[in-house]
Amino acid sequence: MSTAPPMVVGVLAIQGDFEAHRKVLEGLGAEVREVRAPADLDGIAGLVIPGGESTTMTLGLEREGLADPLRDLVAAGAPVLGTCAGMIMLDRSHLGVLDIAAERNAFGRQVHSFEARLDLDGVGDGVEAIFIRAPWAREVGDGVEVLAAVDGHPVAVRQGDVLAVSFHPELNGETRLHEWLLSRIAAVATTQTGGEAK
Repeated sequence: MSTAPPMVVGVLAIQGDFEAHRKVLEGLGAEVREVRAPADLDGIAGLVIPGGESTTMTLGLEREGLADPLRDLVAAGAPVLGTCAGMIMLDRSHLGVLDIAAERNAFGRQVHSFEARLDLDGVGDGVEAIFIRAPWAREVGDGVEVLAAVDGHPVAVRQGDVLAVSFHPELNGETRLHEWLLSRIAAVATTQTGGEAK
């Protein structure tokens, strides 16, 4: 009896804290591939877009010709988790796969970093959230669900299988967002194989 190859999770590795995300995913038993070029997306079942510097990341996507292949990946149904700058990269003005407008550095500069405990519907309660030069969603489209807010500003949003948060779950051992991503990847795979887990 043959077994299906393991599902591979991509981590965008143009810039930012991608190595920390890789460690979390591997700790959860996932096979991880760092994505730096369009060919790296072949066979990817889901993707993490990490925090970092959104301008540098945007230039890197343009340089490597990755923007359209990333849009195609999401359009094909691959679940995505974006953290901090990842929220910005997913918004209307960047990749355009999440119907939000993100505000950069919305909570202030690095000196204004803070931590909070958030309840995220569908992810978990008491999620430990570290905010560092964090964005928030300034505008949210009708098809976007706000999962958590700080002082009335959306900091965790979901549209279908695209989840974006303003904070850094990879920095403090908080694994539930990555677990959500892996569960959605498994669910998509089950649907694509006619309802039978492989």
